[in-house]
Order: sequence, then C-alpha cells, then structure tokens
Amino acid sequence: MAAEIVNPRSDSASGNTDQDGGAEPLDSFDPVFALHRGGKMAVQATVPIRDKDDLSLAYTPGVARVCTAIAEQPELVNDYTWKSSVVAVVTDGTAVLGLGDIGPEASLPVMEGKAILFKQFGGVDAVPIALACTDVDEIVETVVRLAPSFGGVNLEDISAPRCFEIERKLQERLDIPVFHDDQHGTAVVTLAALRNAARLSRREIGQLRAVISGAGAAGVAIAKMLVEAGIGDVALADRKGIISADRDDLTAVKREVAGFTNKAGLKGTLEDALAGADVFIGVSGGTVPEEAVASMAEGAFVFAMANPNPEVHPDVAHKYAAVVATGRSDFPNQINNVLAFPGIFAGALQVRASRITEGMKIAAAEALASVVGDDLAADYVIPSPFDERVAPAVTAAVAAAARAEGVARR
Repeated sequence: MAAEIVNPRSDSASGNTDQDGGAEPLDSFDPVFALHRGGKMAVQATVPIRDKDDLSLAYTPGVARVCTAIAEQPELVNDYTWKSSVVAVVTDGTAVLGLGDIGPEASLPVMEGKAILFKQFGGVDAVPIALACTDVDEIVETVVRLAPSFGGVNLEDISAPRCFEIERKLQERLDIPVFHDDQHGTAVVTLAALRNAARLSRREIGQLRAVISGAGAAGVAIAKMLVEAGIGDVALADRKGIISADRDDLTAVKREVAGFTNKAGLKGTLEDALAGADVFIGVSGGTVPEEAVASMAEGAFVFAMANPNPEVHPDVAHKYAAVVATGRSDFPNQINNVLAFPGIFAGALQVRASRITEGMKIAAAEALASVVGDDLAADYVIPSPFDERVAPAVTAAVAAAARAEGVARR
C-alpha cells in the first residue's frame, strides 16, 4: 500500500516548473517526490486548546508556575517538558547515505526520514537539525548550546575522521546520551547477526577471525565492538591495505585501531587477509574479487553491506559462504540500523541515562539476536525491522544495562 500523504501542498507552492511555467512538477510523475512534498513530519500537540481555560493552563499565566518550579529545581524539566523523550538528529551533510558531501539543505530529507523512524520504531520524538558548518569545534559548540532542549543527540552522516572527535567532545561536555548511529548502530546490528551466524554454525565468536573492508566510522566501530564481544581476531583494511602497527601512514584513529586489532600481524591487501578468514564484513563500497571470497574458510560468513551495490554480490557469496547478509532490503538478512537506534535511545531515555556505554550497546546486540530465537536459519540470522518484538526487546535490554552500569538516573 502506498503511504498516505497527510500534508499535501498545492502545485503553486512548488518550485518545480521552468521559467515559462511549462514543466510539470516533479511529483506529478514521481511517487518519491509526491511523498516528500511538504516534508515527512510535523509537530503535534499532546494537550487540547479548546477554550480560554485550556489556554491559561497551557500558556500564560499557568505556564509561569512550571517555569518557576524548573528554575528552582532544574531536574524537573524532565518531568514537565518533552526534553526527556526527544532526540536531536544532527548532521552537517558531509557524508549523506551514499551521496557524500551534499550539504545541510540536501541532507534534510534523510534527517526527516531518520526522525520518523525514531517515532515509528521506538516511539521516540526526534527533531532534524542540519548545521551550516563543518568545523569540529563549531559543531560541538552549537550542539552544546542546543542540548538543554533535548534528552539525547543522534549524530548522523558526518564524515570521518571528524565524526570520532565530535562524538568524543560532546560526550565529555554533555550529560545526555550522544550516539553516532553510522558507527554504533551499524556495529550493534552487525554483532547481533554475527552472534546468530556463529550459533547456527555451532561456534563461539571467540573462534572466528574476521576481516573488515573499510576503516571509516562504521568499520572502526564494528572492530571495537567485535573486540569487546570477544572475537578471536579482526583485521581492518583501507584503500592501502591491512591496517597494522608498522604502517607509517595511519591517522590517529587508525593507529588506535592497530593497537587492538590484527593480532595475527597480517600485512598486505584485503585479499591477503581474506585467505582462511571466517568472516567478511564490508562497509567500504569497494568490490571484492570472487577468488578472494573463495579463499575464505569453509562455512564462512559474508556480510557485504555497501548499498546499493554490495562488495560481494549475494549470488557470488552464496557459492562459498554459509551465511550471507547485505544492507539491502531485497535480500535476506538485511543489516539495517533501524533495528538498533530506536530501541537504544528509547531505553536510554526511559531511565534518563547520562550516556550510552559499550555495555548498553552489547546488551542491545544480544537482545536483537535473541528475537530470532528458535527460528534461526541461514537466511534468518537477523529479524526484520517490522518485527514488533525488536524495539521492546532492545529498549528493555538497554535500560537494564544502563542501571547495571550506573548511568541511569531513574
């Protein structure tokens, strides 16, 4: 069924005609533009304003009593405003989907989409905020100044390596959850799928050697999470080959990664690393030769997540791998961030967590994996985003982990 468009605009409101008025509006022939006309979200009141009594309670003079109470006890802002249930979705438009640096205005359709996914899948209100700056400190200062209005910050589509520094600095300065979904959401869902793939093959994660293609935001976060989860070994490869401590061309982030990955001391190319590997994880957008996939260990797992063109096409991967996953919705086992971030934020906001810890992310991955349960199969190692069990399971696990780790405030 096509989506119902609830906020239509007249053609006169559109700028989609030429100077002579002869061209048809874009949405006269393209359902994507028709759906986006006027934006994909709106603000809705949660209380009625039916008469002067309602008005005096919701606004002046009644609202002054609430303001005064919050001024005297600042923590009351979480009880008497929407702060504790709303997330800022912040971008600078420098790494939007597969489109790259397209700027803040062009990023807004994606940020609106992210916001409605928060609401649809986690019951969390979210506000898209596209910033007209790319300097790390300017972004940090801007978000810090906006933070009093929000219970959490979801950083989105900010290019590496700046995204690492922005997240770190915001975590240091704010006492609300800050979460870069391109990093951690991808890592959570990847770990969940890998746990189930290992369970299907009757192996433990500690018995597996993984290779990650791509050392950007997602690749680095996945490596960190796999190490935290006890992976046997994991190596990353960038455009210049396997990341190892003896390379002299590494960024600060990659030097850090070299310190806790590649225990085997592998050198050379991605293809060299894949020989005998148990797991391939692709977050690079490159192409892996079939012969390299064929060189992997028997019963290997191939998670080729570049979208829309996976690093290894599923038809090729299935020749050699026991489990195949992609980032696409038209193949089984879609590694989709929407499985993680709504529930993670819902759980963190539920207990008013001051931050999102590694333990909370691991708990989210375990909860997500558990949804599959006894239905586990090679083409079902990760649930669908539309499985109604997903968000409640992740929410509960994250809230419990936040309490266990001492970051919950209620």
